[in-house]
Amino acid sequence: MTKTKWRAAGGTLIGILIMIVFLFPVYWMIKTSVTPVTELYHNPPHILPVAATFDSYIDNFIRNQDMIGYIGNSFIIALGTMILSLFISVPAAYALARLSIKGKALIMISILSIQMLPGIMMAMPLYIMFSKVRLIDNFAGLIFADLIHALPFAIITLRPFFLALPGGLEEAAKIDGCNKFTSFTKIILPLVKPGLMTVAAFCFLFGWGDFIFALTLTSDNAVRPLTLGLYRFIGQYGTEWNNLMAVATLAALPIIVIFVAMQKYIVGGVTAGAMKD
Repeated sequence: MTKTKWRAAGGTLIGILIMIVFLFPVYWMIKTSVTPVTELYHNPPHILPVAATFDSYIDNFIRNQDMIGYIGNSFIIALGTMILSLFISVPAAYALARLSIKGKALIMISILSIQMLPGIMMAMPLYIMFSKVRLIDNFAGLIFADLIHALPFAIITLRPFFLALPGGLEEAAKIDGCNKFTSFTKIILPLVKPGLMTVAAFCFLFGWGDFIFALTLTSDNAVRPLTLGLYRFIGQYGTEWNNLMAVATLAALPIIVIFVAMQKYIVGGVTAGAMKD
């Protein structure tokens, strides 16, 4: 029992140390956001805030409300990416998992290859194509661009959930009087709820954190997301670290809230979606 207790205590201590290492950058971001400019470059740096002030938050969200507009734009892009990804990926993943389709392996390899392409490689071709159809400087263009990575991820993640369902569900639903659409919406989708929640959270994150496509496809502040708003604090002659960290702290809050509120679904969804078929 003594060895077991010491082993459990050691594992707990290691877990706490790992957690501290991962959370320290978050703490430093918050600490920098409330640090006065005169203390930012103190050597050696203070671990705890000295003369903490909330001037960075007041300046960027009360006196100058440009960042609030950027946050609204990010929500529009992230929600649009999430909704459109789910709308397309759910039937696509179901078809690839439950229907007999020729060339299914080739389709999956193509989807995986698209997801692996770096965003910077797609930015210029997308700019050329979108400029032809007037999708520059609007939310639709940014949402469609973010789908390049969000949609393949959603399909690849959801497919194992549909594969894990018993093969006779559709036949049983048909015997009970359900047509294909009803059996899909009333029986199949509720059973893959963890996968849907996982995909929704990550697709929202894809849209919320995009920088490359936002930088390439927008020049109007009316549609620019928060990631480009952060870029305003990085200048040729220096970086406004306290302002940058203040805005970054609030930019991280929606993601933290989403993942904390949905952690049960996300952890279960990632684990279940990792099955090999």
